[in-house]
Amino acid sequence: MISFKKTVPAVLLTATLALSACSSTSSGQNNQNDDGNSTNKQADQQTKQTASPNKQTTLPEASLQKGDKGEKVADLQQVLKKIGYPIKKTDIFDTDTTWAITDFQLQQKKLDITGMYDNETESFLHKALTGKLQIDPGKVLPHMDKPQKDEHGVVISNPYEILSLVNKNHALPSDFVPKDLVTPDIPFPFTEDLPKKQVRKPAAKALEKMFAAAKKDGVNLYGQSGYRSYERQESLFSAYAEKDGKAAANKYSARPGQSEHQTGLAMDVTSPDIQFDINENFANTKEGKWLAEHCDEYGFIIRYPKSKEDITKYEYEAWHVRYVGKKAAKQITKNNSTLEEYLQSLKK
Repeated sequence: MISFKKTVPAVLLTATLALSACSSTSSGQNNQNDDGNSTNKQADQQTKQTASPNKQTTLPEASLQKGDKGEKVADLQQVLKKIGYPIKKTDIFDTDTTWAITDFQLQQKKLDITGMYDNETESFLHKALTGKLQIDPGKVLPHMDKPQKDEHGVVISNPYEILSLVNKNHALPSDFVPKDLVTPDIPFPFTEDLPKKQVRKPAAKALEKMFAAAKKDGVNLYGQSGYRSYERQESLFSAYAEKDGKAAANKYSARPGQSEHQTGLAMDVTSPDIQFDINENFANTKEGKWLAEHCDEYGFIIRYPKSKEDITKYEYEAWHVRYVGKKAAKQITKNNSTLEEYLQSLKK
């Protein structure tokens, strides 16, 4: 549980289904959705639209995420407002829209928690819109009007967001423990059932696909270190600082709250060629080369790339991958940029 002061009152808003003669079509006419599955156009209109004084509110049939703009985003924001989320209709998938989607997903046991709008989220939003699902906006993830700060920098108000930025200036809450941690079905060089085997569910699914593809190409990837608690990071940084000094430790190790491993979205990857160690030699192995070339296809980025130390504030780590989703991963990799630069570009 994220222990922030709750600012959004519980609201339950039930929308009625709009059935209009002008919206009917012949029963044989079909409409193609984003996944390529044909659905009856008449049924689609009846189940995904609800009455409004001015116009019908429609759930968009598209994958949407932070930074997206346009009419489909506006439609999504209108739906979120109707079920009680106090957001503005900006036509931009902004921070507040991301918060609303994340909180909504957190209230459903069967949804992946990403802060992104997808087909599965659409289905559950429809249930809420038609009164078949009760929602208490802000119940799980309270809305923050202003960013909070602690000794480690700005405290991230939405740590479940897949695109959350964790670095030396943006820290996770000390009590944040992802509720959707699972152990992916990938090889590890150790057999103990340790927390570092775990990652969040969306990242686990992507890791399994990526490792399977690598194996098919004759590449033997191994997971070495995933989730790491605030307390564990605090212990590690203290040990490194005692050994090398705080200034040196700060170049290669994160302070507690500033570690991507606490997000549950990062995994350190290793190889038999370097005896399952974590070091710079990984970049020269066939596993390291394959990972750099293909990880974006599965929604991962090399979080601390070479020659970007002035931006990330960390040394190059060829083994550290972070899940950000396919759209962001492909854009970041294509531009040879960082998560910091990508998020900044969304503000333009």
